Amino acid sequence: MEDSTSPKQYSGSRFAEASVEFAKLSIIWLLIILLVSLFEVIYNGIHHHLTSGFVIVLFWSWLNDLLFWLKALLVLYIIFVILFLISRKFSERLYGVFIMIMVLIQFCLTVYFATALVPLGGDLYGYSSTEIKQTVGAAGVINFLNILSLLLLLSVTAAALWILPRKFNVNRYVAVLLPIISLFVILAGGTAMTNSIDLKSEFSDNLVLNKTDYFEGSAYLRNHPKPNELDIYADNYIVDYSNTAPGKTIAFKYVDPLNYPFLHTDTETDVLTPFFKGNATPPNIVIVVVEGLGRAFTNDGAYLGNFTPFIDSLSGRSLYWKNFLSEGGRTFAALPSILGSLPFAKNGFLDLGNSMPEHLSLLSLLKYNGYHTSFYYGGDSHFDNMDIFLHKNHIDELYDERTFSGPGYAKMPAPNGFTWGYDDKSLFKHFLATRNENNTVPQLSVVLTVSTHSPFVINEQDKYLKKFEQRLTQLNFNETQKDEHRAYKLQYASIMYLDDALQGFFSSYRKRSDFKNTIFLITGDHRMPEIPMSDKLDRYHVPLIIYSPMLKQSLTISSVSTHFDITPSLLAYLHNNYKIKGPSLVSWVGQGLDTNHNYRNLHNYPLMQDKTEILDFIMGDYHLNEQNLFKINSEFGEDLIQDDVKLNQVKGAFNQFMQRNSAIVRGNHIVPDTIFQHFSPGKR
Repeated sequence: MEDSTSPKQYSGSRFAEASVEFAKLSIIWLLIILLVSLFEVIYNGIHHHLTSGFVIVLFWSWLNDLLFWLKALLVLYIIFVILFLISRKFSERLYGVFIMIMVLIQFCLTVYFATALVPLGGDLYGYSSTEIKQTVGAAGVINFLNILSLLLLLSVTAAALWILPRKFNVNRYVAVLLPIISLFVILAGGTAMTNSIDLKSEFSDNLVLNKTDYFEGSAYLRNHPKPNELDIYADNYIVDYSNTAPGKTIAFKYVDPLNYPFLHTDTETDVLTPFFKGNATPPNIVIVVVEGLGRAFTNDGAYLGNFTPFIDSLSGRSLYWKNFLSEGGRTFAALPSILGSLPFAKNGFLDLGNSMPEHLSLLSLLKYNGYHTSFYYGGDSHFDNMDIFLHKNHIDELYDERTFSGPGYAKMPAPNGFTWGYDDKSLFKHFLATRNENNTVPQLSVVLTVSTHSPFVINEQDKYLKKFEQRLTQLNFNETQKDEHRAYKLQYASIMYLDDALQGFFSSYRKRSDFKNTIFLITGDHRMPEIPMSDKLDRYHVPLIIYSPMLKQSLTISSVSTHFDITPSLLAYLHNNYKIKGPSLVSWVGQGLDTNHNYRNLHNYPLMQDKTEILDFIMGDYHLNEQNLFKINSEFGEDLIQDDVKLNQVKGAFNQFMQRNSAIVRGNHIVPDTIFQHFSPGKR
């Protein structure tokens, strides 16, 4: 068509023509969006269990797609019309390129979800290019089939954009109505209108999300976090929500919130001593953090079945918390939470890198008291800045993939040219080979496993796939249940591999002379998301096992605690029994382990799923997720409820935490320099 610059192009008919052409291209884009979502639901319906049925899931998926599309139209329309009035060809081609890019993004995010079973958010920006390359490469999402599928989709999109606008027309009044509807959707809150969807499983709730909309919203929130609703430092702030919160919960008395927002008196009660026999010398402590170890498939009562028979048997001889929570949905939160009971800051404490504020931890305080500290990991310890955190806490020995040498160590297979490092059996072997059992100095060792990480390709794969099949029979699953579990056979095989690796580790450790004076802690860094989750809390539901020959009794504990509680309770036990010294003012976020064997939750804690934003908070029997309130039951499941009074109470406590956490982001200190300097290793 002629690209005129005469005044005629600015007439009402020219404006209407631009609206019609925009509507045509936009409708084609919508059809491609819906087509991709259709294949996404079909693919996941075949490979995973849709709790609400195919039609319901597809309906909500398409509704989210429609809302995303409508929300995007207004700005695009304004830009298109302006450019159309200048150059029709340029505006159409530019919009076509934009649509192609959006289709590319949608496809990539859809493939990511099909692999990870969780949508990708703004946490992508929390990783370096090297970490992203390793994660994507190890997951195997860049393969011939996916590349071919992408090329086919882009070809279909290009052909549709070239051919279809000539084949159909759109009424000009309908065309002008589209941006008006878009404005209405934006004013109404866009896709927030579907945030309270409950399809009876976290997997299905995530499946129906428009993945592009989720990613863009998450990325925006990462860089533009929501302001806190309450200012606890304001002169007119007088409400203490911890006292008005539902149920009985524990609250701290903060001593200097303006300068040290988390600093409070150390009033932690020693709850562990009643369970332990006293030894003359301080015990060695070994903390094993297992990648992806969720309660969903661990120990008796696991709703997916118990695929860790050794861990289960060990739990029966231990203090075992069956309703325990990690603080993060990925590994980035594990070390700061477990070893330091530290706040998240903006994108996780580790994300601060070299700017991590001065703090105390189990590592630094035990080293101050004469302990020797070590850390073991089969992969690259620089991932997530773990090594920076460990060095800031004066770790004595750091072992990772660079320290494995000699025969007997095996890296995990690299089917896509990438591997996470050495397998767990090699990791435990390396630990035993480098720790002197006759050491007269007490030891604190932390071991982080990696074999149960995506893509779940392990050494001895065939052996553990057979063990998985045997386990299905041992669990008395029917054929339907077996088929459902076989969709995740690689995941379950890696879990059974880890269970065997732990059994071999303990079998060897029992032969050591220092075994009788060692306390072991085993927990998951988070629940493996690559097996569909039942609800939002499931992502954080992990076991905690404290096992030792020093134990006088075992106990299964139903009360709720989290990673934040480990360091305060261990230090209280060691102070009470072995005169371990620590400050009278501490900054632990955790309030200590609850050893009550009945179900209850006395804690108020945030949970951070990824490096984007803190969206979860638990208080008593309630779980806040964004604007939704869930009631937690004694089986540690949860149900969406409508209770504005309790919602505001929990949000009040959550906003108190967020205000304190924001102070750390702004540069406030965690502990006074006098305390940090006094208890730094070497100052003893």
